[in-house]
Amino acid sequence: MAANLRQITQRALSRRKFDAIVIGGGHNGLIAATYLQKSGLDTVVVEKRHLVGGAAVTEEIIPGYKFSRCSYVLALLRPDIIRDLELVKHGLKWYYREHGSFTPLIDSHRSLIMSSDPVFTRNQIAQFSESDAANFQPYEEWLSKYARHMEKLLDVIPPGESKLSYLRMLSARGLLPDLHEFIDLLTSPATKILDRWFESEPLRATLATDSVIGSWHGPSTPGSSYVLLHHVMGGIGEREGAWGYVEGGMGSVSNAIARSALAAGATIKTDAGVDQINVKDNKVCGVTLHDGTVIESNIVLSNATPKVTFQDILDTSILPQEYQTHIKTIDYTSPVFKLNVAMDRIPTFRGHANGPGETAGPQHQGTIHLNSESTSMVDKAFADACQGFASDRPILEMTIPSSVDPTLAPEGHHVASFFIQYVPFSPADGEWTEERKDNFVKKVFSQVDEYAPGFSESVVGYDALAPPDLERIFGLTGVSLSHVGYQGNQLGRTALSRDFLAANEIAERKNTWVAKHPV
Repeated sequence: MAANLRQITQRALSRRKFDAIVIGGGHNGLIAATYLQKSGLDTVVVEKRHLVGGAAVTEEIIPGYKFSRCSYVLALLRPDIIRDLELVKHGLKWYYREHGSFTPLIDSHRSLIMSSDPVFTRNQIAQFSESDAANFQPYEEWLSKYARHMEKLLDVIPPGESKLSYLRMLSARGLLPDLHEFIDLLTSPATKILDRWFESEPLRATLATDSVIGSWHGPSTPGSSYVLLHHVMGGIGEREGAWGYVEGGMGSVSNAIARSALAAGATIKTDAGVDQINVKDNKVCGVTLHDGTVIESNIVLSNATPKVTFQDILDTSILPQEYQTHIKTIDYTSPVFKLNVAMDRIPTFRGHANGPGETAGPQHQGTIHLNSESTSMVDKAFADACQGFASDRPILEMTIPSSVDPTLAPEGHHVASFFIQYVPFSPADGEWTEERKDNFVKKVFSQVDEYAPGFSESVVGYDALAPPDLERIFGLTGVSLSHVGYQGNQLGRTALSRDFLAANEIAERKNTWVAKHPV
């Protein structure tokens, strides 16, 4: 089926005029295209790469090993989208992560494993603090209360009024339990929030890593608690707050959406990068591809970042100066290095036996936090990057999806994903050459060996992606995971684009789906 999908998307366009064009075949663009097509607008998706998915792709860089090359876990995919687009029917299957995290301590054989089983998790935390064990469930309930309210905002078009007045309106309507407490949660350092509830490491550090993932800040940075909130929102299917692995890798998500779009009648064209958005009489009239092909449409949606959309492929002279300034000052900074590794066996962590026949155990199935035993370690790693250098002991978030999904590697072999920070996009002492990347990878492997002796010897091969690689290959400006940086002050930052995006025109024609699924 994947091969058929590839063949379909590589066909030449049979016509050059559509009701709507979607620039970029990432999962968001594909979702928008499917709803457009289902609403009666004849839609084409144009994608610059040879496959759809954007950052949600599966690629076999090393023969026999399938990597979720960029994004690597599933959550926040809205349940109504899964239902409306019939994604399960189109091949989407996931495995829930019953054990969410594993944090081993480098100076002992102790560790912290967090599980969906509250009794198991409480006993794990109690190793370090009985008080923290008692506080953990109330903390999760408190945080989830605000996460559920934030989730409601995911399904509405960003407001035109100020964020504060909008929050006040929600509070007045009883949609926010405590406005002042909520604003404190959005603006505080994660350490401030966590210190209110807990006294022990590694619990605080394990939770604090959620406040910094993909973000150019540390857990002691004001506003980092917003990202803490962001990572407990969502879920998979009907299970709130759940995270999981997708069978076949993250590309299976995008492929299922693409199949839904094609089944609805949409057209998808890969190897079709956009050179410019065409404008006539101050109105959008289509796009020109890199090969000179012109596709006509009065509606153009962009799945690219605001920078690419409004600065790189659109004539900025048609935009008001205030709006140009707004776009130019968006912060995309992210400190991420992605490393995908093929292994000939499952790692053995000190103090933790593997399963029967060297199979995976609970310690392998969730996010493995290395170099993260204390919040001070996380802050130190961030401080290194602020000086222009990759962290001496970078924060390593390791996942082994093959621990639950046997389709990703040969029998007995495994694939691992390392989401690493902090590293600068442009190091102070030179660019990201192949030699620099290889040396950084060697450092990472040697530090993993400290927790799992023999890990380096198990490596069959790897795919190393420094920040410039992630930007170039996947179109992630500044390596931002969400098209803008994860700062609370950028919530709804692109709301002004409502005045310029075709979503308004679409809303006038098909207001039901736009109100439910804003693009």
